[in-house]
Amino acid sequence: MLRYAAALLVCLAALTRLGAQLPDISAKTKDAKAFPGYFHFYWDEKEGKVWLEVDKWDTEFLYVNSLPAGIGSNDIGLDRNQLGNDRIVKFVRSGPKVLLQQPNYSFRAVSDNPDERRSVADAFATSVLWGFKVEAESGGKALIDLTPFLLRDAHGVAVRLRNGRQGNYQLDPNRSAVYMENTKNFPKNSEFEATVTFAGEAQGAWIRSVTPSSDAITVRMHHSFIELPDNNYKSRAYDPRSGYNDLSFADYATPIDQPLIQRLIVRHRLEKRPQSQSSANR
Repeated sequence: MLRYAAALLVCLAALTRLGAQLPDISAKTKDAKAFPGYFHFYWDEKEGKVWLEVDKWDTEFLYVNSLPAGIGSNDIGLDRNQLGNDRIVKFVRSGPKVLLQQPNYSFRAVSDNPDERRSVADAFATSVLWGFKVEAESGGKALIDLTPFLLRDAHGVAVRLRNGRQGNYQLDPNRSAVYMENTKNFPKNSEFEATVTFAGEAQGAWIRSVTPSSDAITVRMHHSFIELPDNNYKSRAYDPRSGYNDLSFADYATPIDQPLIQRLIVRHRLEKRPQSQSSANR
C-alpha cells in the first residue's frame, strides 16, 4: 500500500511540473499578428489583447503617456495631444512575474564607487508602475499581456474631473479597447494607443457642454516605449540668468563643502553638423 502511495505522489509531482511549464512564445502567438520593432509585440484580434515580448532586462528606456484625443474644454484642461508623465523605467523579472520599475533619480550618488551608489539607491524608494505575469517564454525572452496596462487611467482623467468638480467618474473596462490605428512599432520606439471610457454622473457645466452623453466620457490614451540615446550628452550646470528651466537632484557623493542639491539646465542636445564635402568646395 505504501509503495502505491509513493508511486502516486511521484506521478502527481511529475504532472505538476509538466503543468507548470510555460508555452513557447511562437506557439502562444501563432494566431496573432506580429509587430517587430523596439519591443516586439503581437496583436491577438480574437482576444483583443496586445502581447509584449520582453527581451531587454534591467535596461532602462523612456516611457511617456499622452492624450491624443481629449475632452475639448480648456477650463477642464484635458486637451488633445497633451503630454502626461515621462519616466525612466526598466523591466525586471522575478520568477513568474515581470515588474515595470521606475528608479529614483531624485536621490543619487554620482560616484565611481559602486558601494556608494548602491547605498543611496537602497536608501530611497523606487516605484513599480505595473506587474505582469509571464504567459510564455523562449530563449531568455518573456511574453506578457500588456493590455491591462494600456487600458488604465494613465493620464489621471478621473482625478482631474473630480478635482475640477465636474463629476465622479470611474474607468469602464467594458467600454475600453486597444486602438490599433495608432498602435505601431519602429526600430527605436514602440507605440500603443487605447480608447478609454469613463462612466459616472456629471456635476459640472463644463463637462456637460463638451460631451454628447455626459455619463460616458471617451478619450484616447497613448503609451510610448522609447530607446534612450547614447551617453555622449554633456550636461551643463544651471545658471538662473539663463532663462531656462532646471533639473535638480540630491547628490550624496558631493563633497562636504559643496551643495547637496545639484541643478542642471534643461536644454536640447544641439550638435554642430559636419560640413559636407560639397559645401566645403563652394
